[in-house]
Amino acid sequence: MKISELKNFREADGRQGFNVVALLKSSQVRTAKNGSEFLMLEFGDNSGSFSAMCFDGAPSFAVLKDSAPGSAFEVSGTSDFYQGRFSPKIDGARKLDEDELDAVADSLAEVSPYDPESMRAELMGLIDSIEDESLKATVLYAIKDAGENFFTSTAATKMHHAYVYGLLEHTLKCARMANALLPLYPEIDRDLTLSGCILHDIGKVLEYSQGLVSDRTRIGILHGHVVLGYRIVRKAGLKNGLKPGLLERLEHIILSHQGELEWGAAARAATPEAVFVANIDNFDAKMGAVQAALRSAGDSEFVEVGALRVKVLTAKVEH
Repeated sequence: MKISELKNFREADGRQGFNVVALLKSSQVRTAKNGSEFLMLEFGDNSGSFSAMCFDGAPSFAVLKDSAPGSAFEVSGTSDFYQGRFSPKIDGARKLDEDELDAVADSLAEVSPYDPESMRAELMGLIDSIEDESLKATVLYAIKDAGENFFTSTAATKMHHAYVYGLLEHTLKCARMANALLPLYPEIDRDLTLSGCILHDIGKVLEYSQGLVSDRTRIGILHGHVVLGYRIVRKAGLKNGLKPGLLERLEHIILSHQGELEWGAAARAATPEAVFVANIDNFDAKMGAVQAALRSAGDSEFVEVGALRVKVLTAKVEH
């Protein structure tokens, strides 16, 4: 059974048993009011994910507590609901060995719904359209410095584009939007804005581990992708002779693209190009979260979108 099929369970149908092969995406140990421990778990495959709790004393508690995110399990459980939300009981969990994992890996890792080679080719075409040669060289150098992970990395662990090729998808969509909207705003420099859109999240190749399940790395926790991206971009600009004033503006886009200081920005956007990029980034992040939620909704009328803290109606508009 795929996880997407679990979303079709209904509370009115009563409890139903299920068996899935899934990755342990996250695990947190918490303490109940009575002092006993329990686990907050998230399991996923390439069709979706679900959250569950496992209490101390359950048969699978010990093995799940001692397992790191990225471990694969054959999970048996019983459907249940809490406040209308699917919240199954975990009856058993058997950890897959390496051979078993290799055999099912392709069915476990969530990936972008778009073809990565086509996305990569389109992005490189947009880079080629940058007329300022020093900016174009800076963008190409930064991407080469980031390596192949730039084209395969996730864009997040949960909030948006949180899957393989997610960073590429998010970067391309931001660049597409910039290219489409820039004619409406003649005050904004196209080459600088397009360069900033393409490089704004490049620090995520270092912020996140690369694999079936991504987590924040040590340097990602300590520095964050904004600072890491600033370093990559500054090095690229200096190596390619970018004029100091232009480099300062490109760096500012990287440092301010999170929008608000409480969201992780090092500075608030204070140039027309930085304001433009920050808002495009925020828009695509939220719409990407909506798209991912709709893809995993199954037959549910509403689906939870964590990035928006709201349930979204899944039914298509009827004319």
